Amino acid sequence: MQLSSLVGRLPYPSRGLQRALAIAAIVTQAGIGVTGSIVRVTGSGLGCPTWPQCFPGSMVPVDHPEYATLNQWIEYGNRLLTIVVVFVAALCVLAAWRVYLDHPSRKRLVKLAWIMPAGVVAQAVIGGITVLADLLWWVVALHFIPSTVLVWMAVVLLRAFNEGDEPPRPRVPRTSRPILVALVVALAGLIVAGTVVTGAGPHGGDPDVERLDAPIEALARVHSAFLYAFLAILVILGIQWYRARVEKTLWARYATVWGIALAQGALGIVQYRLGIPEPLVSLHVLGSMLVIAATAALWCATRDRGPVVSAAPATERHAVGAV
Repeated sequence: MQLSSLVGRLPYPSRGLQRALAIAAIVTQAGIGVTGSIVRVTGSGLGCPTWPQCFPGSMVPVDHPEYATLNQWIEYGNRLLTIVVVFVAALCVLAAWRVYLDHPSRKRLVKLAWIMPAGVVAQAVIGGITVLADLLWWVVALHFIPSTVLVWMAVVLLRAFNEGDEPPRPRVPRTSRPILVALVVALAGLIVAGTVVTGAGPHGGDPDVERLDAPIEALARVHSAFLYAFLAILVILGIQWYRARVEKTLWARYATVWGIALAQGALGIVQYRLGIPEPLVSLHVLGSMLVIAATAALWCATRDRGPVVSAAPATERHAVGAV
């Protein structure tokens, strides 16, 4: 009750602020994945060889004959960015909680907001294990995957801030649901296959870490097969929606997914043929985050939960217990 009282004293977040915080969550969750790739391609994964300290007895980089200063600060900078991610996640919780105090029907919004800090904590723990495991390729893969899930959930949170809490009503034919599920499954397979390709690639975060002993050519083919499956399912979805004459607003989301996915596929081909240069690796990771966000936005747009009821404070405050 005491925490609710403190939150209740905060100014009611405007609809613009609610939207801005959710967008900031998407950007920071995606950004931590991109900066993590920069750590990897620059060989800075063990720039801070311990966790949570950077070096035994020091939370910050120090002069050390075995670790280059630049690599230390690249790794340390990625850790510092986590603080920004936590800060944004906390603001999302406070905003959702403050909305809930005036609109008790918005329990779903609060639950979605709590996923952000909970996910960041889990990600930080996995990050620590990654360092302590000396950047084993499969641990590094496990460290990346939660970021992709959190980007998806941040998009869902953005949608929740801008819609009501009525039972979801489909805006597309019911037969589209299994196709959309297949699209998400193909996207998940694409992401996981991409982490496996990375595990066999040349950028492991440190020159001496163990890599996956598998032919990268074969793994790349599997990765591309998931992309082709993703695009094929998009085609099927588009044909069905064309015949069903779905709302025009859905086509904008659909076209966005197509554009980003095709650009990402082209980038992957160029990256592979050029020998996987470092800048293109990080750009490819950014592309994957954009594909996830666009697909999540498409998924959310296929259902309607009614108009938003929490754009402004309630006329009468409701006394509620602590969340």
